[in-house]
Amino acid sequence: MNKYFVIGDVHGCYEKLVALLKSWNPKEEKLIFLGDLIDRGTGSLEVVQLAIKLVKEYDAVVIRGNHEELFINWLLYPETETEVYLAQGGDKTAASFTGIKDIYQYSSEYLTRHILENFIEEAAFLEDLPFYYYDDSYIFVHAGIDTDKIDWKKTREHDFCWIRERFYSRPNETNHTIIFGHTPTRKLNVDKSHDVWVSPCKTKIGIDGEACAGGRLHALRIHGKNIKIISA
Repeated sequence: MNKYFVIGDVHGCYEKLVALLKSWNPKEEKLIFLGDLIDRGTGSLEVVQLAIKLVKEYDAVVIRGNHEELFINWLLYPETETEVYLAQGGDKTAASFTGIKDIYQYSSEYLTRHILENFIEEAAFLEDLPFYYYDDSYIFVHAGIDTDKIDWKKTREHDFCWIRERFYSRPNETNHTIIFGHTPTRKLNVDKSHDVWVSPCKTKIGIDGEACAGGRLHALRIHGKNIKIISA
């Protein structure tokens, strides 16, 4: 029986992550992050460095999220990507990585160069993240899959990180339960709550509780078919 501890979109909420990890049993459970470690919260650098440590020491899995994509694109193309990235909460990540409170006093080229020169390991780590992880029963992915594909693994890389309604509103024919983040659960739940969302068919579970926006950081403890929700 596979056992997992799956964490939703952290978005720089370092303290909530540390609190949540106290419930994780590293001797029994494989740790999986569903992406979006960074942006919006103030502790993005600390979250990334902790994730790297957990990958090295416990073989944790970190899935690629759309905010990791935004960050890497910004580092590579600051002349065109700065406005979009900073508006998506990247301003908090830039401040976290550089230690500069008012990042708008500096050029985007200065900020990205500072990060690339001083945080080589962190940038390389975020650039090289996988798009999904799966076993015989579960698919773990940031945003979702293309349900029109006969083989879900042929989903476009962009969709693994960005897809929304075209995934969660359509039938799941993969014979797997799909665990995902990306779409805030308040947009999925009828009562607009930040609670974990379970699809009517019970085969899709959304756990982006908007931890950095007044919500909660959710984790799922999965032991075979048994799933328990833990939140911080």
